[in-house]
Amino acid sequence: MNRAHLSAWVAALAILGGTAARAQEPVMPKPGPAHEVLKMDVGVWDAVIEVTPPGAPAMTSKGVETSTMGCGGLCLITDFKGEMMPGVPFLGHGVATYDAAKKKYTMAWTDSMSAGLSVGESTWDATARRMTGTMEGPDMGGQVTKMRTVTETKGNTRVFSVYPENGAAGAKDAPMMKITYTRRN
Repeated sequence: MNRAHLSAWVAALAILGGTAARAQEPVMPKPGPAHEVLKMDVGVWDAVIEVTPPGAPAMTSKGVETSTMGCGGLCLITDFKGEMMPGVPFLGHGVATYDAAKKKYTMAWTDSMSAGLSVGESTWDATARRMTGTMEGPDMGGQVTKMRTVTETKGNTRVFSVYPENGAAGAKDAPMMKITYTRRN
């Protein structure tokens, strides 16, 4: 057999082998019960933000969060627009999903007041209707910060609280930021 015939046979086998491989399509992930937890946040939410700087009174501002399911129902996509402190515009974008291998919810967040991407992991307590986790990412100055996060859901209200991971004595019990979301009708 000459080289031309050998090349033709190799090409034919590659095509046939490719057809056989396509017949065994991979099993694609599908949304499951864990994704129903993410769906609870779908919609438009009015937000009241309370930021408490160390040693100073809380500052209150407002915003709007719009969340949709994406990736065929596998992830929650969040867009936030408002003020983080009175008079300071704030835009944020996030993606959250359920990581079946870790058995945790994972997320990524970026916004107009931080110098990069924050990532986090959480677990869901269905009885308490509470998501508890950690988040790590750069602050406004680029320093990596670690935070503890708690989200409590009660009907059409959701409260997201952020606590410093390593704060001054007693600071771990007081949130440095709290956002109260109310679902629009």
